Amino acid sequence: MTVVNLLGEVTVQIDGRQAELGHGRQRCVLAALAVDAGRVVPDDRLMNRIWASEVPARAQKTLYSYVSRLRKMLAAEQIVRRPGGYVLAEADTDLRRFRELCVRARQSTDAERTELLTEALALWRGDALTGLPGEWAQAERDRLHLERLAAEQDLVDARLRTGQTDGLLAVLSDRAEAHPLDERIAGQYMRALAAAGRAADALAYYLVIRDRLVEEHGTEPGAVLQEVHREVLAGAGQVVPEPVVVPRQLPGVPASFVGRHDALERLGDQPRIFAIAGPGGIGKTWLALHWAHRNAACFPDGQLFVDLRGFAPEAAPMPPKIALRGFLHALGVDRCPADLHAQTALFRSLVVDRQMLLVLDNAADTAQVVPLLPGGESCTVVVTSRRRLPGLIAGHGARHIALDRLPPRESRALLTDRLGSARIAADPAAVDELIVRCDGFPLALSIVAGDALAHPEMPLARFTEDLCELGPVALDGDESEACLTAVLSWSLRCLTPEQVQAFVLLGVAPGSDIGLAAAADLFGLTAAAARAVLNRLETLSLLTQDARGRYRMHDLIRGHAAVHEIDEETRLEALRRVVDHYTRTAIEADRLIDPSHALDLFPAESSRLSSVEEAITWFRTEHANLLAAHHIATTRGWHLLGWGLTWSLQTLLARRSPIWDRHAVLLAATESVEQLADPALPVVFVWTLGNVCADLGLREDTDRYLSHALELAEELQDSLQQAHVHRVSARAAALRGDDERALAHSVKSLELFRLVGVPAWTAGAANNVGWFAALTGDLDTAREHCEAAITMFEELGDLYGEANTLDSLGWIAHRSGDHLGAADKLRRAATLLRSTSGILETANSLAKLGDPLMALGRSDEARAAWQEAAELYRAQHCAEDAYLMELKLSGREFARQRSAPRD
Repeated sequence: MTVVNLLGEVTVQIDGRQAELGHGRQRCVLAALAVDAGRVVPDDRLMNRIWASEVPARAQKTLYSYVSRLRKMLAAEQIVRRPGGYVLAEADTDLRRFRELCVRARQSTDAERTELLTEALALWRGDALTGLPGEWAQAERDRLHLERLAAEQDLVDARLRTGQTDGLLAVLSDRAEAHPLDERIAGQYMRALAAAGRAADALAYYLVIRDRLVEEHGTEPGAVLQEVHREVLAGAGQVVPEPVVVPRQLPGVPASFVGRHDALERLGDQPRIFAIAGPGGIGKTWLALHWAHRNAACFPDGQLFVDLRGFAPEAAPMPPKIALRGFLHALGVDRCPADLHAQTALFRSLVVDRQMLLVLDNAADTAQVVPLLPGGESCTVVVTSRRRLPGLIAGHGARHIALDRLPPRESRALLTDRLGSARIAADPAAVDELIVRCDGFPLALSIVAGDALAHPEMPLARFTEDLCELGPVALDGDESEACLTAVLSWSLRCLTPEQVQAFVLLGVAPGSDIGLAAAADLFGLTAAAARAVLNRLETLSLLTQDARGRYRMHDLIRGHAAVHEIDEETRLEALRRVVDHYTRTAIEADRLIDPSHALDLFPAESSRLSSVEEAITWFRTEHANLLAAHHIATTRGWHLLGWGLTWSLQTLLARRSPIWDRHAVLLAATESVEQLADPALPVVFVWTLGNVCADLGLREDTDRYLSHALELAEELQDSLQQAHVHRVSARAAALRGDDERALAHSVKSLELFRLVGVPAWTAGAANNVGWFAALTGDLDTAREHCEAAITMFEELGDLYGEANTLDSLGWIAHRSGDHLGAADKLRRAATLLRSTSGILETANSLAKLGDPLMALGRSDEARAAWQEAAELYRAQHCAEDAYLMELKLSGREFARQRSAPRD
């Protein structure tokens, strides 16, 4: 294995042995290839990196000599000649590993982030590219230093949030001295001082920073540093900073971007909303992303991105509610309001005074965009659309930026950037003809370039001839689509029949993106064969791959793929395979997250997922695709798959979506349930609908569904389903405040679960009996049942059930006068619930915890518990519960805290 080390002195290790690389310029050639490992570096760019403005007359020959020596050292296949340049193809680099760890860290919890960033920074052995001469090396060294500094600052934030402050003060003191006007470092230093009990020093340092900013820049500290100042003032030196979620959602930088200087200059002007308009394939998204990445540092509080699918061929435009839900999740909100106005209000509250960038790509109209606009002046919004959006311009002051075709000079520059100057210069007439055929559309030019790169041996004149054979392009409709039809027809000639079929199937796959495993099942190939096909399509610019390994087609290309002729039986078989993939994996994820909930519809097979965390991540990533697959299954009459997805989606939607989504998914599966042979399924379906209606407050529907479910279960003499109906009926009664009825249903469900012999459900039912017995005043019965429940949960290893039962026992202990035992149990419950992502349940335990703490005279701890509970309730948009906590904090009395049993 070959490893190229760039984060320090440039070295190479081959199977653990360090290679001799020769003099400085030869090392520079290797470094110039390694920073772009896996990508072609054109000859002229390589020469510029080595010699800058002093390129010698025989530079090409000298470069060849350097590369030849390096290939002898490393093995010829590792540095590969490509049209117009070279690529370092088979080597690993410490820079790549550093960046991958940083990306993983941004997507992880603070504890994991600390470990990942520590591992990433350990790869540095000094300044990057140490000892390399030249302007390029110094510029690259400076750029990589900024990446290292950003990772160091992210690590400090994570350590502060998790209380790992040992040794931080010394580091931050030096860093603050080296960067006296960096407000992020100043805020970190203040927080570390406060956590160390030196609040006075933190406040004094704030005054120093403020005076410097006013004196040198004539400005007050920014909103973030001012908030740190307020935290220190409020916490009197015991501040524990809240996690600040900084989303980084921008897709990758466009591979080839040229020209558009006027548009880029207009994007740099003052208005906070920009509307980029132009036909499909003209480069609106490329322009927005190029500008966004170039200016990302101007938006330290994060960048949000969404494809609004305004003109997607496979689906209607994305509703604003769905886009807002994605933004709210990215900002750390786990449960979003169902109402659009409430979502918009919450979103605007979260981003007020934050310097953020929003890229709203592919908008259908102004009505789709307006709910997504921030309310203040601190955020910048870039909208792209095929329409002009006059309402956004007139009503919201958006700056209109119209994009037209690239002129011939810029079209030539784009092809040169992709193919290299030598190949372009070899046949200028053929290049001119290609430019005419592509009509200035960057998407079409990129597809042409992808084809030419895939066939380096073929003269460009041959491509021109093949394209001309397709005949004149009729421009009687959308010009971009007409141009693209010709280019795609030509590109598909370069594919094997298997690759063409994969291209077409991607056009009809559920959702707007796809992962490798799902693509393999869609194509009916192994993962390795599917990856090869996807790589081929990516090489031809027919799809793109993001940093997560997800594949996506431009909507124009997807539209052409979807209507391409293919045998209907082949298409349906592929759709069924991919829906089957989503169903089986969803059932597997459901089983990992909640074993007592999962279905056994299919024979056990090799595991795709290995942990609860992986299952939750998969559910979140595939959310939209799962809903699209569910729609296909239920409308196509694939009843077993439809029910499997319906049931498994309840786990995902209960954690990530408004309750109305669960209701809609269930109703869509009505026919599937009726058609399946299992007599118990209609019972399960009806009591699940009753459960969801109870949460929605639909009392008549709840009673009707639950009564019908009980009748069906009794007719079938199915004790397990009768137990579930009584369990859900207890929840429904509890939500109405009828504790006596809830207790009666819980007792009946416990008897039936014991009779059937299902330990997990028996434990849950015992806890429910204990809880409702406590609410009705029978504390002895309550304690007996909850102690039995916790023993069963411990034996099962069910941390979530154990935590809920500790919560019950804590409340019972408090009601019995054992305040010390109550505080201990409720604190343990809250800790366990945090570890299982039970945010609302954590808030409920903290709300109860304050009462025994107050009874013990530990008022500061009690207030801290109520304060945290209030914040968690607000984050979950539980306004009434948050208000009750505020009443507690103000010292006023109110009715006892209620909570329904576990669902």
